[in-house]
Parts: sequence; structure tokens; C-alpha cells
Amino acid sequence: MKEGILAVSFGTSVEEARLRQIEPVEQAIAAACPQAVFYRAYTSPTIRRILAERGTMVQDLEGALEQMAAEGITHGGVQPTHLLYGYEYDRIRQTVEKWRPRFERLTLGRPLLADTDTLLEMGELLDRIYPRQPGRAVVLMGHGTHHPANMAYPALQTVLNMKGRPDLLVGTVEGWPSLEELLPVLKAGGYQKVTAAPLMLVAGDHALNDMAGEEPESWKSRLTQAGFSVDCRLQGLGELEEVQRLYANRARMLLEGEE
Repeated sequence: MKEGILAVSFGTSVEEARLRQIEPVEQAIAAACPQAVFYRAYTSPTIRRILAERGTMVQDLEGALEQMAAEGITHGGVQPTHLLYGYEYDRIRQTVEKWRPRFERLTLGRPLLADTDTLLEMGELLDRIYPRQPGRAVVLMGHGTHHPANMAYPALQTVLNMKGRPDLLVGTVEGWPSLEELLPVLKAGGYQKVTAAPLMLVAGDHALNDMAGEEPESWKSRLTQAGFSVDCRLQGLGELEEVQRLYANRARMLLEGEE
């Protein structure tokens, strides 16, 4: 038996985010599975092309699975670093199903916010790293999706509300709730200051531009225009040891045959 573990990410073209937020998660996954050969893949063709132009080569998922099979991996695990089930995760699942016959066992891990226990842990983590401050709210920017998996965001908001933290608000760029839905909540709460932070693995293009950019449509600009004093915290979830541990635990379970 020869084991392999594959960490698959969407990827990022922001070098600092890749080094500070994706690679530490990959390292945690590799450390949790010392008996396995480690592999990585990025699903975004655009990101892979940009990185290749800079001299950094990262395989796509099929290429990484082909390498695993060619190198004699018999028992493989594929651990996505995605936060949600969604369209991107569905494509990963389809690819893994296609490649299963090439291995004695090939298992697919769950995304981060896949169950109630992890949502509760994430609520505890956010409560701890963003302590309550009078007159200040924290707006957490998730990516969002039109996939039913988007319900993880309002579910996390429910966890925060039940913990007595209505000052921690979860919004999305491409799903629900959007910033438009959060603005009336912020005003009704009487907040004067807002900290904006990414609820994403990496503080990449969305965080740098859609959230913290100077363009009129960025969340920072719109919150400022709405009358709030705004600061931005550019820290992706992948930097947090607690999040790295959650992904590592998922990967360890994969090689034990659990999906």
C-alpha cells in the first residue's frame, strides 16, 4: 500500500496570500499525514496560467491525480481547501469519481463549513479573534454562491447571534446576504465604526479590491459613504492555526477511509 494526500485549492494570484494562507494549510495537511506522499493542485485555469508566467507551476486536479496514479499511489485522499459545498466542489467531486477506478481507494474530503460542529467551532473562533468593542461592528466578507450551499453563511450568522455577537455580521460578494442587506442592520445597531475582514481562505483579489479597494463600489467605499468609519483587516482564514487544524483533521480522516 502506498498512500498519497492531495490538497486542492482554487488558488490565488496574490503571492503573499499564497505564501501566508494556502501554503500553511497545505503544510498542516502534509504534517497530519506523514505516511503519505503530498501533492497539490489548483482548480482555476486563470490562476495557474498567471503563476506559470511567473515561473511557478501548479497542476490542475486531473494532472495531480494522473501523477499520483503514475507514481504508484494505491490509497489516495483529495482534501479541498474550499469553505463550502458549491459548484466548484461539485466539479471536484465529478473529477474524483472519474479517477476512482485508477486507485484501490480514492476518498474525497469535505469542505470547511460542512457540518454543524465546524460551524460552531468557527463561531467560537470568530468570537475570540474579534472581541467586542463598543460602537464597532465587524463585517465578514464571504465569497457567496447561487448554489444551495450558500446557506452556510446565514447558518454561521445564526451561530454568532446565539453567542450574543450580533456585532459580527456575515455578508457575501456573490450570494446572500449582500452588503445591501447588511447596511440597514448596521444602522439599526447604532454602530459608528466598522472593521471589514474576509471570510475566505485567502485575502486575495476579492479582499484587496472588492472589500478594501478605493473604487466607489468596494465595501470600504460604500460603508464610508454610508457614514461609518472603516478599517480593513486583510487576514485570510488560512493564516489561523485553528483553521489549519480543521483541514488537517479532515485529511487525516480521509486516509482512514472516512469521507
